Amino acid sequence: MFTGLIEEVGTVAAVRTTEDGTQLQIAAPRMAKQTKIGESIAVNGCCLTLRSRRAGNLTFDLLEETTARTNLKHLRPQNRVNLERALSAEGRLGGHFVQGHVDCASAIVAFDRKGADFRLEIKLPGEFAHYVTGKGSVAVNGISLTVAEIRTNTFAVWIIPYTKRHTNLNSLHAGDLVNLEFDNLAKYVERMLQKRTRSRRVKKTSGGFRSTGRP
Repeated sequence: MFTGLIEEVGTVAAVRTTEDGTQLQIAAPRMAKQTKIGESIAVNGCCLTLRSRRAGNLTFDLLEETTARTNLKHLRPQNRVNLERALSAEGRLGGHFVQGHVDCASAIVAFDRKGADFRLEIKLPGEFAHYVTGKGSVAVNGISLTVAEIRTNTFAVWIIPYTKRHTNLNSLHAGDLVNLEFDNLAKYVERMLQKRTRSRRVKKTSGGFRSTGRP
């Protein structure tokens, strides 16, 4: 479990294809001193297990599902990535609960400065649109952000200068892909409503609902 508060912006050192799959190596001197092999680290919001650490570098194995669903498959050396360690039991929850299970990678539609702040507009795939609500939470490349606007095929969030400077948003532009994880609470509510609907259908089919003759 993560909070969506980025601790360090690492730099991709290498992406290798091996017999076991894909390995991602990231230069992150501060994070390398604070972590142990086997720990979970969110990389651009995607929960990965630390395979090894050496000389300030972190190495991870990427599953096929990970590369298929996230923007990690597009990473190249010198690309910047957001990093966050898993939340400790005594940690403070400053963002929102983020699982590190990316729903999809979606394109930035616009990223413009508006006064002192920045407006980030992202394409919203139709299959996930019902998870987004005004003032709700969404993780963008692992950053906990609040939904400010919802349009037909996009949504927008506002970025303060501090967040832009201290995350990899500082190097992104329109057309770039960002990882999205929608609020898990909405998914639980959806699941419960689906189960209730199916239960009612079963009861009705089996004769559990009987007409009283009243309108």
